[in-house]
Amino acid sequence: MTNPASTHDTAAAAPARHRWAALAVCCLAAMLLGIDNSVLNYAIPSLLKDMGPSGTEILWISDIYGFAMGGLLVVMGNLGDRLGRKRMMLLGAAAFGVASMLTAYAPNPEALIAGRALLGVAGAAMVPSTLSVVRHAFTDPKERTTAIGISSGIGAASFALGPVVGGLLLDHFWWGSVFLINVPLMAVVLVAGALLLPESRNPRPGRLDWAGVPLSIVGVLGAIYAIKAGFRDGADHAPVWIAAAVGTASLVLFARRQVRVEEPLIDLRLFRNPAFSGAVGANLVMIFASSTLSLAFSLYFQVVRDWSPFTAGLALLPGPLAAAFAAPLATALIPRLGRARVVALGLLLLAASTALLGRLAAPGTPYWELLAPLVVNGAGIILIVSVTNDTILASAPKQRTGAAAAVSETAMEMGGSLGIAILGSLLGAVYRDALVLPAGLPGGAAEAARESVGGAAEAAVRVPGADGAALLAAAKDAFSHSVQVTAVVGAALLAVGAVVALCTLRGVPAEIPDPEAEDEVLPLPAPSGR
Repeated sequence: MTNPASTHDTAAAAPARHRWAALAVCCLAAMLLGIDNSVLNYAIPSLLKDMGPSGTEILWISDIYGFAMGGLLVVMGNLGDRLGRKRMMLLGAAAFGVASMLTAYAPNPEALIAGRALLGVAGAAMVPSTLSVVRHAFTDPKERTTAIGISSGIGAASFALGPVVGGLLLDHFWWGSVFLINVPLMAVVLVAGALLLPESRNPRPGRLDWAGVPLSIVGVLGAIYAIKAGFRDGADHAPVWIAAAVGTASLVLFARRQVRVEEPLIDLRLFRNPAFSGAVGANLVMIFASSTLSLAFSLYFQVVRDWSPFTAGLALLPGPLAAAFAAPLATALIPRLGRARVVALGLLLLAASTALLGRLAAPGTPYWELLAPLVVNGAGIILIVSVTNDTILASAPKQRTGAAAAVSETAMEMGGSLGIAILGSLLGAVYRDALVLPAGLPGGAAEAARESVGGAAEAAVRVPGADGAALLAAAKDAFSHSVQVTAVVGAALLAVGAVVALCTLRGVPAEIPDPEAEDEVLPLPAPSGR
């Protein structure tokens, strides 16, 4: 008969031997998810030529991934805690590979939308489990902070890799290649994950709150849809009001239920912990401001500087690369400054670099002047997420880290949507207000130019002679001004977030020890031949 104590010791030792290899597998998974989240925008022109989707279909192709992922994160995080985080991550990876193949060879827009939805479902299964696996593989607080920082940094960097990967593939292959590349890489995640990832789960999960599941999904989906569609189509659009009403009602009912059931999907008492709520809030402010800046500078490089998507992706890469490699800096600063000051420092660095990038966003600015603020911007992001993600996971009960990670990711998903909607709307409004069009333009060209800076660039090609050049110059100047104004607003919000972080995270210890209650940790599969 097996000695339970020796089994537990072996199970605990196995993750220690393989923890850095497990981190590499999780980083690869996080990188693929990040690339897939940003690469589609660069495949849309090819999609329009080959498939001819309508404007509404294009919107659903773009948005359905985020809708499906955001709506299912909480449910998938809870399932991971119950069924095993490794198992949920590998199931998600397998589904992601299958969905990528189906999406790559989609014969029509409807099939493409369905494939993107399945990608979102698979991504929702992977994201909280990926963070939880890292959290459970590293039991030493210092190593855990570094590992979560590296994983978060790779995830952040991967968003900027989307344009680079997409540009390379689309220069040589058809649009489906940006999805097909996921298949062999997810196969690597599956094989390496089966061999190297530790398994852990809540040994006493209780009953899943099945009544809360649809309330959670409908509430989050309704909120995200209302935010995106409201700023895109206008607040007087009937589906926006319906989605907002249904989403709000579902979230209220969900919240009321969660404080009453014995085993809630989200333990709302976590938000009474200043460390947890402060870390979630800092992440939300960070993604709210930085998501819009990323969009604005992608347009700046492509339209104002007239660079290709591939070149624009390379130009943005120094920031995310700095984020990927600066994680050890956060680990070194925490014992000296404390968690509150490190997060506040990250937000202040992000605020300063955002304001400076906005100031430099002029048509003739040399690229080398943008390098330093781009690097500081990336370093600021990693100082924030290294500490906040570790704080969120370490503050939650160890048996519910999947649910805690899902709460964090859902907040970031909604924060990104709000940022694009609100600050993106400000970006467009300031552009239209600052745009001074030359006299005598055809009506269609003037209307396209007022719609967006991309529309102005396309219209300028159709307007002959000096008028076309004047139209393009006016649009570039107006867009540069709109980036400057939006960056100042984003920087101000980040500075306020730094003050709030100092207050909410004050007193959180530099090293948050693992809670006494342990998960069930299962041994790794024995190598063949043993």
